[in-house]
Amino acid sequence: MEIPKELLVQALSHRSFCAENPDAPSNERLEFLGDAVIGLAVTDELFRREPGLSEGDMARLRAGLVSMDSLARVAEEIGVGEALLLGRGEEATGGRKKASILADAMEALVGAVYLAAGYGRAKGLVLRLLKKAMREALAQPFYGDYKTRLQEEAARLGKEVTYRHTWRGPEHDRRFTARVLLGGEEVARGEGRSKKEAEQAAARIALERLGGDAGGP
Repeated sequence: MEIPKELLVQALSHRSFCAENPDAPSNERLEFLGDAVIGLAVTDELFRREPGLSEGDMARLRAGLVSMDSLARVAEEIGVGEALLLGRGEEATGGRKKASILADAMEALVGAVYLAAGYGRAKGLVLRLLKKAMREALAQPFYGDYKTRLQEEAARLGKEVTYRHTWRGPEHDRRFTARVLLGGEEVARGEGRSKKEAEQAAARIALERLGGDAGGP
């Protein structure tokens, strides 16, 4: 599969680069298109592959698979960061490792594949890139949505769930820690590259400590 050079360059062009090169179009339009293609590809696959999933289960699975963290991990694995076109300021602040920039570029690349080769090829690419993540997600009884499971368990116990956050590291390589409190008492902590990821990790540990089935390994 060959993507026209100009389309590939656009998919890798962050708006900071375009601000310094006015004639270069940014990847934002391709990102918008790619986001829709990825969402459809994942939904289509889940619908066909897992006929027993409810609408809610499919929604939770899709949300995790197409999240910023998920797409950024894929982008890192295939070396997207090294190929990005960034402005000097973004380059200086570690833009090649920023999850938001990596995820946006991944969406833009899928959008470029869609324009160059059609939906079938774009869907095939999405499923190859997300194959491991989808396999792991489907192996978990609660499909990785530990926060929802914990909320249900807390409701059963008549207690309120709250989260507190701290973080460390520079903006381009920040790590978040989430403390989960049940009825005002801390029961677990989790870490991640975003608040959402850290909260999920904390909720999973909390479920294990409460004796609930958190799913996964």
